[in-house]
Amino acid sequence: MSATILVVEDEPAIQELIAYNLRQAGHQPLCADSAEQALRLVSNALPDLVLLDWMLPGASGIEVARRLRGDKRTRAIPIIMLTARSEEQDKLLGLDTGADDYITKPFSPRELNARIKAVLRRRAPQMTDDVVEISGLRLDPVGHRVTGNGENINLGPTEFRLLHFLLTHPQRVHSRAQLLDNVWGDHVFVEERTVDVHIRRLRKALEPERMDRLIQTVRGTGYRLSAS
Repeated sequence: MSATILVVEDEPAIQELIAYNLRQAGHQPLCADSAEQALRLVSNALPDLVLLDWMLPGASGIEVARRLRGDKRTRAIPIIMLTARSEEQDKLLGLDTGADDYITKPFSPRELNARIKAVLRRRAPQMTDDVVEISGLRLDPVGHRVTGNGENINLGPTEFRLLHFLLTHPQRVHSRAQLLDNVWGDHVFVEERTVDVHIRRLRKALEPERMDRLIQTVRGTGYRLSAS
């Protein structure tokens, strides 16, 4: 699936090359050439992943990573550090600061895309194109198709995204606020009861194949998807 990726790189040619390759891979790049601009963009809307250059004018990429990890709102954003530094202690510093991966320049578009896919699979599996299936309920992000025991299930776009998120994070309880942030986006301002409306629609669509039982209400907390 298409991910919104923030590219923080002060070299215009490198920034444009990375953005071009991200678009070719189906992602939506946002670009910043300084720590200040990057943090401003993140304050407006959370990206799905940050590609963060180590050497930036003003505050360094390390400082940006520290600030993202130190804020409850942004601490879960996956970060890949981009740098010409290749010494082991530099890599360890980047990872200790909270980066999920570390790529040394120069790198190929193929390597970058592979690293992005690997990090998203670990940290934000709902942003990948992997087919996911639990207890006969199968969702194909590429074909935008849902089946229950082999039978087609028709979902609206919001219910599809909601189910994809729940399927890729099974057994976990998600509050309504967490579902709003992850499915609707933290920059979209809607009431929490909107989640309840779409959960009801999702259950109704799953009911003919008896898949509605997989979505459980946790009283006073939120919802989870569980095979048990």
